[in-house]
Amino acid sequence: MNQERQDAGGELLLSAHTPEQWRRRRQELNEWINRPKVRKQPKRTRLFGNTPVDVQLYPILISLQQAGLETEFSCAGISPLDEPVDHSLYAYLTFFSKGPAERFADMLMENMKHRALITYEPARHRYDVSSFFIGHNRSFCLLLQRSADQLLSDSAP
Repeated sequence: MNQERQDAGGELLLSAHTPEQWRRRRQELNEWINRPKVRKQPKRTRLFGNTPVDVQLYPILISLQQAGLETEFSCAGISPLDEPVDHSLYAYLTFFSKGPAERFADMLMENMKHRALITYEPARHRYDVSSFFIGHNRSFCLLLQRSADQLLSDSAP
């Protein structure tokens, strides 16, 4: 895994970002807060078991489930293309640290590079991966799909 840094809450930061990327993230957030938000269409969801999930994440969650990875929470994030409010600012996925979890976290760091913020919570035994920039929510979901498909194909007999 990448160089780990622990924050005050006990989370380990696994992904690496430059000071310039952190500055750009804060700037993007400030610009998002101040821009007008027009709802173009409602966020589309689909049931994953008994839980409604964003339609963009449904095939990802199916692939991860088939690969033996247990997920907990997910969101495709906000977008000026559909729902600019009432969702997480950043696309994210949390998954428990059993089965292929560490291998999947490594894949995400390799495939997503600067597009992902990846942490590990030792107290909860789970990983949290989110888009690093709001503007990368859609590409984050596409790369998450690619990584989930890779994990599934690697775990096939």
